[in-house]
Amino acid sequence: MSTTPDHAGGRLPRQIAYIIGNEGCERFSFYGMRNILTPFLITTLLLYLPEGQRTLAAKDVFHTFVIGVYFFPLLGGWLADRFFGKYNTVLWMSLVYCLGHACLAIFEHNRLGFFTGLGLIALGAGGIKPLVASFMGDQFDRSNKHLAKVVFDAFYWIINFGSFFASLLMPLFLHHFGAAVAFGIPGGLMFIATVVFWLGRRQYVMLPPTPPDPNAFSRVLRTALLTHRPGQARPGLWIAVAGVLVALGGFAFVGTLGFVIVACLALVALIGGVGGGAWLQMERARGQHPDAAVDGARNVLRVLVIFALTTPFFSLFDQKASTWVVQGHEMTMPSWFHAAQMQALNPMLVMLLIPFNNLVLYPLLRRLGYEPTALRRMTAGIAFSGLAWIVVGGLQVVIDDGDPLSIVWQVLPYALLTFGEVLVSATGLEFAYSQAPASMKGVVMSFWNLTTTIGNLWVLLANAAVRNGTVTGSIASTGLSVTAFQMFFFAAFALLAALAFGLYARRYREVDNYRSG
Repeated sequence: MSTTPDHAGGRLPRQIAYIIGNEGCERFSFYGMRNILTPFLITTLLLYLPEGQRTLAAKDVFHTFVIGVYFFPLLGGWLADRFFGKYNTVLWMSLVYCLGHACLAIFEHNRLGFFTGLGLIALGAGGIKPLVASFMGDQFDRSNKHLAKVVFDAFYWIINFGSFFASLLMPLFLHHFGAAVAFGIPGGLMFIATVVFWLGRRQYVMLPPTPPDPNAFSRVLRTALLTHRPGQARPGLWIAVAGVLVALGGFAFVGTLGFVIVACLALVALIGGVGGGAWLQMERARGQHPDAAVDGARNVLRVLVIFALTTPFFSLFDQKASTWVVQGHEMTMPSWFHAAQMQALNPMLVMLLIPFNNLVLYPLLRRLGYEPTALRRMTAGIAFSGLAWIVVGGLQVVIDDGDPLSIVWQVLPYALLTFGEVLVSATGLEFAYSQAPASMKGVVMSFWNLTTTIGNLWVLLANAAVRNGTVTGSIASTGLSVTAFQMFFFAAFALLAALAFGLYARRYREVDNYRSG
């Protein structure tokens, strides 16, 4: 096992090939099962429900699963940073991942077994999610960090290479060969991904877990909140206490909203209360902690605000595998085509847009005197997602009026949403790594993944709202169907988020936290 980088002279580390290969297979595995999950639930596993309830129930299951996938990065990042290191955590979580796939293939008609499989996949996929990208970043230092920016784009490209073939093929396997085969093939690819990752073990740069640090992020926040200065109030402490009380009090609504929604809202209240309170009193940590630790903690909190403002984007993006697939089933299409296959457009366009942006669009903008910084790109990406949902909402209005509409019309919103994805997700991946202090790489990358959890929380809340008779009555008075109204609502949500993100980004100062050597 290597702890010395193999990149003399600023060369590309050879071990990157194993990580990229692992990611391509793993992403085929994940998207292969994820993209057929909603139609499988509607047509097979949820047949015991009345027909009118299946679609909403399937969307709830899908988005709850996604919430789990993007929540467990918190666990994976913590285990890797504090105990086992990134390599060992990825390897063992990958085996859990494989077991989850096996459950899906075996228990296609057993709800308990199938949902157990989804839980294991959420744990395994979520556990490795923040680590593979940051482990790849560990293979670089400042001598070749310019190559890291290219490799992060290649990393995102290979994700979509795997996703493209999974999205194209798995709906066909589900239709022609059944769920056992359609869920079994992704399981096989996950096993191959695990083997490929293991093969590179002797070449990786493996940074050790971070030992207990008296100046860690959590300790700096605790000092800032609890330090009392004579004659000064402690408003930050009371904000933090309020956040904790709101989080705990929210569990009284489990019976109404369900455990997943309440737990996610509690997490939001906890992070917002403690983080916001510590921000107000951060200067009180100086003297008890080095200035670098205090400045680092403040910068992490600033990064978390950036992350929070991207959550509306993810609430829109992940619905292409649920709401958009359901809409596709209401449109006309050839008999050999399945609505879930439209999702293949997304990774195909990503593979085209990443090189186009890097080789054509960004150089052109620079020649015109406009620097497409990471935060400017992310602002535009959130706005493009809002435009995509205005278009898809317009298509729904036409469908609701009874006019036949070809599924080809979905190409336009897919193109807009994918352009937004490249600007937000591909950019945010490298941005999150570069802004994270050395001792917080895994955890900060976990918070980046948590944005998707919160994004899907907004979807569950919207679904819960439309089960209320008063809400649906108000929607009916607009002349729109519930589905169309939700689509325009999410569009407005994203456009407002883009405005807030752009205003905040203008005051944000980026930092460089790559290793010095």
